Amino acid sequence: MTHQGPDAELAGFPRKEIGPLRFAVAAFDEAVEALVTAGSARLASRGIAVHFANAYTIALASGDPDYVAILNDRAATVFTDGVPVKWVGRRAYPDVAEKWERVYGPDVMTGVFARSASSGPKHFLLGGSPETLDQLQSELSKQWPEAAVVGSLSPPFRELTDKDNAGIDQAILDTGATMVWVGLGTPKQDFVVNRLARSLPVVALGVGAAFDFLAGSKRQAPEWMQASGTEWAFRLATEPKRLWRRYLWGNPKFLAAAAKNPGLRRRTQQP
Repeated sequence: MTHQGPDAELAGFPRKEIGPLRFAVAAFDEAVEALVTAGSARLASRGIAVHFANAYTIALASGDPDYVAILNDRAATVFTDGVPVKWVGRRAYPDVAEKWERVYGPDVMTGVFARSASSGPKHFLLGGSPETLDQLQSELSKQWPEAAVVGSLSPPFRELTDKDNAGIDQAILDTGATMVWVGLGTPKQDFVVNRLARSLPVVALGVGAAFDFLAGSKRQAPEWMQASGTEWAFRLATEPKRLWRRYLWGNPKFLAAAAKNPGLRRRTQQP
């Protein structure tokens, strides 16, 4: 039977492995359109989990089977957030190389909001400080006044209890939101996205620093650095204390995991 649900387009993207993770191979515009379609409809009892994975995500997952399990969940979609991941994927899987693009969380959020209307998707913002959320909502309303932001919540900065999670779920349900943008940092946000998709009929997306970038509280790397795969150097220079481990530990771990990819090994062993 043909799958006709609102997540049909997401389910239709081919999946390919890099390290321990299965990535949905997609062109950027196709990914955005699929998300708008999914987020414009009220889902059934189970939601959709959308993750944006980069080199650091692969590094973390390589030593954490629980993290791998939520990212590779049958109902989850993992897009390529980092340029180095895209490079590895294109080389390892030439059959899908033409369509394998970077599907970067902050750009996806911008693209979805640009295509949103008052009728949907209906957006909920989860994460960040109250000040960041206020600034983010102000910027979103200025740039895309037709987009419906129906609620926001800054959760406590600690381990959330079952009562906390129940309160978050109820707050989202009360707004009638169909898309929940989660900005809590990697890997925490991926576990939250997985839980939300299991609990609520929403599209839940973990978009990392998108809240800070779109609110204007943090600077993004210049476009040429993003395109060249050197964005990590810009972010490390701007936030060395917070991000040193992500890049100085994570980058070698990513390279080691990517080198084990069967498709990449076949390519490099060819004469």
